[in-house]
Parts: sequence; structure tokens; C-alpha cells
Amino acid sequence: MSETLPNIGDMLLATVPMAKTLNLEVVEATAERAVLRLPDQAPFHNHLGGPHAGAMFTLGESASGAIVIGAFGDQMGRAVPLAVNAEIGYKKLAMGPVTATATLGRTKVEVVAELDAGQRPEFPVHVEITREDGAVTGEMTIVWTLRPQA
Repeated sequence: MSETLPNIGDMLLATVPMAKTLNLEVVEATAERAVLRLPDQAPFHNHLGGPHAGAMFTLGESASGAIVIGAFGDQMGRAVPLAVNAEIGYKKLAMGPVTATATLGRTKVEVVAELDAGQRPEFPVHVEITREDGAVTGEMTIVWTLRPQA
């Protein structure tokens, strides 16, 4: 079991202004899982009255960033986390508030071992975006790297 680190959400919102612009709410942020919520806000609606695809992408990418901070925050003195690639699939119409849940696709131990070996590790973060009724409206995979600092 892991403890929730209260500063992960604060760190995310302080370093990613777009997350603050969209009023994203950090529900949970640990090394194992990050959950962020996009409230229902008319300025960020699409032509159907639900959250705009760009807002949902930012929600998912921000959730992935929160888990990266949670899992690899202790490595940031020697490596910079960077998103390398992102793919999203919109599965169902999203209406109202939506929630993104991010999980790591590789273990922290594997990634840090590569960093220790002088490599630039890459790892996927999987994100599921859901409506309040639990229906999955989107799925994302964001590939991150830890770029060693020179």
C-alpha cells in the first residue's frame, strides 16, 4: 500500500499552467496511480456540450504527469521527465465532469535500473478517461522518458 503524497498535486499544478487553466482537480496522486478530474465547465465544451477533445487530452496527459512525478520525483535531481509520444482514442461521448486515471506501464525499479546504467529509459503511462456513470470515454497512452541531466 502506498501513501498519498500531498505535494504531487501541488507540484503538478505549479509546473503545468494549463492544468490550472482548466481547473483540473487532483483526486489522488501516488507512485502507483494518479486520478485527476475535469469539472463540467461551459468555456471548455465542444459543439455537443461536453468537454472539448483538447481539454480531455490535457486531462489525460496531466494525469500521466502526476504519476510520473509520484513515481520518479526522487530522480528529478539527475533526470528530467519528458513526454515523448501520446496517443488517444475517443470511445464514447463525454458529457459532464470526466475523470482520468493513470497507471505506469513499467515498474519504477526497471526504469531506474536503466537510468542507473546510463540509458535514457522510456516507459508508457496508460490513462483511462471516464464519465461520472463509469463509462470509458477515452483511452490514452503517453510514452515518457527520463532524460539524464548533463
